Amino acid sequence: MFAVVVKEPGGSDQLVWEQVADPELHDDEVLVDVAATAVNRADVMQRMGFYPPPPGASDTIGLECSGTISGIGADVTGWQVGDQVCALLAGGGYAQQVAVPAGQLMPLPPGVDLVAAAGIAEVACTVWSNLINVARLQPGELVLLHGGSGGIGTHAIQLCKALGATVAVTAGSDAKVARCLELGADIGINYRDEDFVEVIKSQSRGANVILDNMGAKYLTRNISALAPDGRLVIIGLQGGIKAEVNIASLLAKRGTISATSLRGRPAEQKAAICREVAQNVWPLIADGSIVPVIDTVMAITDVAAAHDRMEQSSHIGKLILTMPQESA
Repeated sequence: MFAVVVKEPGGSDQLVWEQVADPELHDDEVLVDVAATAVNRADVMQRMGFYPPPPGASDTIGLECSGTISGIGADVTGWQVGDQVCALLAGGGYAQQVAVPAGQLMPLPPGVDLVAAAGIAEVACTVWSNLINVARLQPGELVLLHGGSGGIGTHAIQLCKALGATVAVTAGSDAKVARCLELGADIGINYRDEDFVEVIKSQSRGANVILDNMGAKYLTRNISALAPDGRLVIIGLQGGIKAEVNIASLLAKRGTISATSLRGRPAEQKAAICREVAQNVWPLIADGSIVPVIDTVMAITDVAAAHDRMEQSSHIGKLILTMPQESA
């Protein structure tokens, strides 16, 4: 088969589409012929050498995919060859085939085709596991989503609104803020022109939940923006890895800080998240409450350009990469 190979850690020019060995199928796995995959920020970090795959995972980049089942391990039940699926991966999505633990497969969301489905698994599982399982977001609460115009943000806006929350977002341009408001956000903040702490405090006692992709750079301000009993969930480190915490300010608000990563969780945890997403999120896609937001669809052979677009943060929603119909 063919896959994207990182020749050596570095820029997008190190991504090469070339022939590699076929994946080995274990008894608890399903083999998927990949129709499409999607670009995530973690993919860029892995390409640069900063985010290696967890032990036992494929070295090939790619945290999600869609496709058709072509092989089934001896211990797998409930799936058949020919089923169309989307999958949450620890790696391996940038390839024509990938072996997936059966619990990390989901049926295509109702009304979503194979290409669009390639960009749903990672965001849906990330948002559900963090905002619902970790932060325990409740109807009527105010949630602040940093990076509202990205893949996670555009999905999270719609899920939070469907669950009855009030949604505030930050984004890096007026056009991105406008798109977030179109998707249902109640408060849009251009972080280049406005202080999100001041905006949030002018609207309420603070945010009950904050979903943060920045890490160190925003830590102090995120705590300031929390409401009493607020929950801050950190899922990214785009703004650095080290910061001091004023524990007194956190104590005064009875605040909670959680930091989570989806990729390295045990397979049984990821399988449970996938089941919850299929049970709770897919119906919201079926009734139109959540619509996949796709920025660009590109061929996998244009992967370098897709990574460049991700790094430039010029996208709104997901960047999808489609597989060629033939290997050469």
